[in-house]
Amino acid sequence: MKANRLTREKSPYLLQHAHNPVDWYPWGEEAFERARREHKPVFLSVGYSTCHWCHVMERESFADEEVARLLNEAFVCIKVDREERPDLDQHFMAVCQMLTGSGGWPLTVVMTPDKRPFFAGTYFPKARRWGRVGMMELVPRLREAWEMKREEVLRAAGTILSNLERSRAGIESPDAEEGSGRLSAEVLERAFRELEADFDQSRGGFGNAPKFPIPHHAGFLLRYAKRAGSAGSGAMAERTLQAMRRGGIYDHLGSGFHRYSTDADWLLPHFEKMLYDQALLIEVYAEAYAAAGNECFRRTAEDVAAYVARDLTSPEGGFYTAEDADSEGQEGRFYVWTAEEVRDVLGEEDGAFAAKVFNVRPGGNFSEQGYGPDGRNILHLTEPPTEAGSIRLRTVRDRLFAAREKRVRPFKDTKMLADWNGLMIGALARLARLTGNEGHLRAADRAADLILDRMRDPDGRLLHMLADGEARVPAFLDDYAFLVKGLIDLYEAGFDPGRLERALDLVGQAVERLWDDQGGGFFFAAADPDIAVRRKEIYDGAVPAGNSVMLMNLLRLARMTGRADLESLASRQAAAFAAEVAGHPRMHTEFLRGLDFALGPSREIVIAGRRAAPETRELVDVLRKAYLPNAVVLFKPVDEPEAARALERLAPFTKDMDAGGGAAAARVCSAGACLRPVRSADGLRAILK
Repeated sequence: MKANRLTREKSPYLLQHAHNPVDWYPWGEEAFERARREHKPVFLSVGYSTCHWCHVMERESFADEEVARLLNEAFVCIKVDREERPDLDQHFMAVCQMLTGSGGWPLTVVMTPDKRPFFAGTYFPKARRWGRVGMMELVPRLREAWEMKREEVLRAAGTILSNLERSRAGIESPDAEEGSGRLSAEVLERAFRELEADFDQSRGGFGNAPKFPIPHHAGFLLRYAKRAGSAGSGAMAERTLQAMRRGGIYDHLGSGFHRYSTDADWLLPHFEKMLYDQALLIEVYAEAYAAAGNECFRRTAEDVAAYVARDLTSPEGGFYTAEDADSEGQEGRFYVWTAEEVRDVLGEEDGAFAAKVFNVRPGGNFSEQGYGPDGRNILHLTEPPTEAGSIRLRTVRDRLFAAREKRVRPFKDTKMLADWNGLMIGALARLARLTGNEGHLRAADRAADLILDRMRDPDGRLLHMLADGEARVPAFLDDYAFLVKGLIDLYEAGFDPGRLERALDLVGQAVERLWDDQGGGFFFAAADPDIAVRRKEIYDGAVPAGNSVMLMNLLRLARMTGRADLESLASRQAAAFAAEVAGHPRMHTEFLRGLDFALGPSREIVIAGRRAAPETRELVDVLRKAYLPNAVVLFKPVDEPEAARALERLAPFTKDMDAGGGAAAARVCSAGACLRPVRSADGLRAILK
């Protein structure tokens, strides 16, 4: 591509733009002389070489021929490195903050040929996205304002600037005719209100019997609490998670959650144990621990992970599908106890203690519909035990568990599904990141390797199922969506760029096979002559919809790599389902988690340093312990050249990011603007607050 005038510059940032089709000038009289001669305004872009959103805008707009043509026709364009010319940066940043109330980089300013600004902002995508005006709209509007209102601009730049800002606000306001525009923060509030109206204040959960866990309800409420400062939202999530953990739906001896509760009290479960329930609940309990700091939530997530490791993990490292509800011809036979059985195992004293804690009664503590109590008991807690009681309870529980292991076990379905394994990979990765438990990370890595190595066809495309050593059935949307999610989570837990690369590869496969070019969104399956209608699932039921999970995947990957095409796909996907989601918000709480991310504020965080250095670990620990639902994290290991280069290929904006003299550094970007690097844990905490 033809070089522009920036090839003569020394600044690495300016040289990064030296082959843009934009006819860039460095700051200087030559540019302004041309502007005066041609009676054109000046388009000024200020950034720096390690600014994430600067590189996003460069790749999306300044390297784009269409955008460049508009810019070159309308303006004389100037690039400034804020680190080379901090004086210019400070001056124009003050203008931006005065006019917009905020600032950051990339900084965008339009001014008259005599250097009087009349427009300012930060990041603009190529095309409209999430209510943010795009360059393809903005440039013609600014050109029209200059040509049609020239005298006003020259007489009173401040007044014209104010008018332009109001016009821009109008451009960026949601458009009733645009699908994604209908999905504003108001939809999030309506979902919260609908859940609030249906919330069971005394018993937790939503509605009456039967009660399903629906972890994405709780996950959405935790996010909404952070967004809106809504204590009630967080309390609903926490109350539900506490009630489930104490109820009979939870296996108090072997851990893990049963499928759902047939009653409103979380007491009588359908005893089946599904892999996807374990994965989704591990993740939401871990998320609740990060948000609320309740140790019970952390222990629950750890205990469920231990159950999966013990009972649902194959020798090769993949995760089995489920355990049945029945054994010896009876549902729940493996799990229920008579008072006599408890005493036989524990003796009189410990037996009495266990009976009190677990609500074991001589006549039984539940009754099937249409029948009276039959002496069987479902172990559950009414209140959490005291600290002293917890120690004793662990001993009692271990003895009961050992006795139960001698019973005939329910049937175990040992096939492995790519989608559910993807969910578990993501859950364990998130738990590892939160707790620092390397065992969870190793388990997630092993499962990912198994799927990526063995669940592919000869052309390398993902397959859905592995059973009896044979992988078969072309992957569905959920396989792609859930596995991609797992790989992204795995990257953020272990920072292996290969995981990020495979996630991007799988997104490409999904787009090729399942994306609807006409209507937007993903079909559940590839075209099949045996199926007349290709469906697009969006309802977030017991398992979230693949389209909902893929929305978040696209957004996270776009922010991690700076790829505008992925962000555009996410925007089109939101538009495709806007009417349905807006009409029934509470039925789409996983989708709304993606919308919450898209609407922001979100953060892109890059840490550069030596992987094992204490100062690097301190920065990583700050992120590990914080509740950051709308953040993506990248790590550049400056002491591992191969891994660093791999990351640079995937996320080119990290190319010039280093630790700066060997000390670790964290760079935080938000809302299209990047802040200065910080090198201390306290400094990073301050930014995140």
